[in-house]
Amino acid sequence: MSRAHIIGSGFVTGEHKVTNAQMLRMVDTSDEWIRERTGIEERYFVKDGTTTSDLGARAAEKAMEDAKVSKEEIDYVVFATMTPDYYFPGCGGLVQKKLGLRNVPALDIRQQCTGFLFGLQMSDALIRSGQAKTVLLIGAEVHSGFMPWRCWDHLFGLPGEAPTPEELALASQLRDRAVLFGDAAGAVVLRAGGEERGLLGFSLHSDGDSLEDLYVPGVGFASRPYVDHRQIDAGLPMPVMNGKAVFRMAVTKIPEAVHELCAAEGLTVEQIDLLIPHQANLRINNMVQKVLKLSDERIYNNIQRYGNTTAATIPIAFDECRKSGRIKPGALVCFVGLGAGFHWGAALLRA
Repeated sequence: MSRAHIIGSGFVTGEHKVTNAQMLRMVDTSDEWIRERTGIEERYFVKDGTTTSDLGARAAEKAMEDAKVSKEEIDYVVFATMTPDYYFPGCGGLVQKKLGLRNVPALDIRQQCTGFLFGLQMSDALIRSGQAKTVLLIGAEVHSGFMPWRCWDHLFGLPGEAPTPEELALASQLRDRAVLFGDAAGAVVLRAGGEERGLLGFSLHSDGDSLEDLYVPGVGFASRPYVDHRQIDAGLPMPVMNGKAVFRMAVTKIPEAVHELCAAEGLTVEQIDLLIPHQANLRINNMVQKVLKLSDERIYNNIQRYGNTTAATIPIAFDECRKSGRIKPGALVCFVGLGAGFHWGAALLRA
């Protein structure tokens, strides 16, 4: 069976760059506080009216152009996001329409921060089984809908109304999450190729036991109706996170998955040339690096520039590494991440 190869990649961000200094317009925080706890220096938010599927389609166009693949050649779409345009339908079909693709299957998956990892496995399986020849895989998010404020022009430095003291106080209560996220999309094109290179294997896991350590308690069908003013007034559409628990799980489960995968493929961690982790928190990535005993040259972080863009972080980082020459032909690349659900794991690619 042929392996799935990544033959093209691309990414886009929201239209507005927002520095930590600008975040002070909406949240009682500081640049030092944000950098120390997350590593983030800036992030991007979309302009009003730009959706997750819009970003996904733009990133997909870049990846297809990079791969020199026409829209007629795409025969399957896999779209990973936790911030879809609508409750239903998902973004896969919307992107199929926006790109002008044929009526190919368009699959939506919901593994949050590990969406791209699970999407890689799904794309690889489709190609290996002969169900698809050329797969378009997209990870995209518009997190700005989570943000607990309404004065977007004020945040962007444009003429507009400033938040009231009450609005500033509410946003400041949620600052540990409000400063984390950004809006962006990354995409890759996968196609069958030789056995010597391509996606080698996966170690993916799920466990719903600790879901309340990272989840959105409102706006779901566990409630009747699934959204109402009570939920909105209580801030239930905003993510809830037990940061210490998530940190412990990430720095334990991610290295375990890497060792498990390397053993299954007859490789060692020492043979990994570059680790590309999900960009949730720089402190998590630094600890994973320490546990795996990787030098600075063997791990890539860009959370400083984009924040946490969930399903988009890994394809964005991969595109930057690929196009900057950080990934050489034949290099062993490992993708890792952990996200709400909980889902976690690793994937190996021979470039």
